[in-house]
Order: sequence, then structure tokens, then C-alpha cells
Amino acid sequence: MVVERTKRTKEVGGPMAKDWRAAGLCRGSDSLVFYPPSDDDSLAEEAKTICSMCAVRRPCLEFALTNREKHGVWGGLTERERRRVLRQRRRSA
Repeated sequence: MVVERTKRTKEVGGPMAKDWRAAGLCRGSDSLVFYPPSDDDSLAEEAKTICSMCAVRRPCLEFALTNREKHGVWGGLTERERRRVLRQRRRSA
């Protein structure tokens, strides 16, 4: 069942697509922590620390990559870091 759930959370429009949001450690946190005024890594450290302990970090990151989220820390990565991941994925494809 766990494998099936993980597979279904990666589907952006699937029935389980939003379940990971309810389980995120960021839920109820101050949005300024996850949306710092700049993409400076030092400002995102608190969010990255929270993300590093979160059980739904992977689906959160995949959601952000799939939807090209341009702001904030998602899955423990800043916008700049997510762009780097996307470039690496394109190169290896």
C-alpha cells in the first residue's frame, strides 16, 4: 500500500495528489519562513531545516518541479536549486 500511495502522490492531478500537503511539517508555519524576500540561501535555512525532517519532502519537491513553482522553498530547495535540478534532469534525459 505504501508503494502505491507514493506512486499516486507523484501524479499531479491524481486522486492522492494533495494528500501530501496535509502531512507537511510546514502546514501552519509562518509563510515568511518558506517564502523569504530573496532567494538567498541563508534566508531559506529555517525552511530547509523543517523540510529536511519532513516525511513528504519528495512529493512536495516533485510538485514544485512539475508545476515550475517560481517562489519559495519547496521540498527543501529554493527556486535556484530547483532550476538546477531541472537542468540536470534535461541533460541526463
